[in-house]
Amino acid sequence: MAGIDENIVREYFEINGFLVRQFYKYQVQSRKKRAEEEIDLVVYNPNCADSEAGDVGFILSSEDISKIRQAVVSVKGWHTSTFSAAILNSSYEIFNFLQKTALKRVESMFSQGGRVFKILAIPSLPKSRSERQKSINLLKSRGVDGVLTYPHMLRNIADSIEVNNNYVKSDLLQTIRILKNYNMLRLPQMELFDR
Repeated sequence: MAGIDENIVREYFEINGFLVRQFYKYQVQSRKKRAEEEIDLVVYNPNCADSEAGDVGFILSSEDISKIRQAVVSVKGWHTSTFSAAILNSSYEIFNFLQKTALKRVESMFSQGGRVFKILAIPSLPKSRSERQKSINLLKSRGVDGVLTYPHMLRNIADSIEVNNNYVKSDLLQTIRILKNYNMLRLPQMELFDR
């Protein structure tokens, strides 16, 4: 069901002003995938100058991505997994989108040049501060520039949906609108104590 995962990431980037291109719309069954087939989305922010990409955090927020002009995105919708260092070390395919042949092809798409960010869309990182830092260090060492988590993306999408608008061209946005209309989505609440 990679389609819904990619739709969430696509809608998130589009809501935040990016132009989004899906690299391949098919899934390879019988042969080994080429490197560029590992890239799920290529995103471009026409409202950003290259000079703005200075202080972007690793765990990306909407504010952070507004400073990114262009990026490749790999979508990993393993929603029952936390991306711990152990999982990252044992699942080499997570990093296939970072292969040089794939990145060269994407860089050639952007005629103005500049840095192409490498973003991984994942369900979550470990809750423990030390385990989280291990995962971040491992991702950085492999060449990932930033991660987006599904809870952040879904919260951002839900916050931007207006109940009075009709989103007939997007099943995801329309579903979220309907859920909001019937008060089936709770607003985030302030937590007084960290767990």
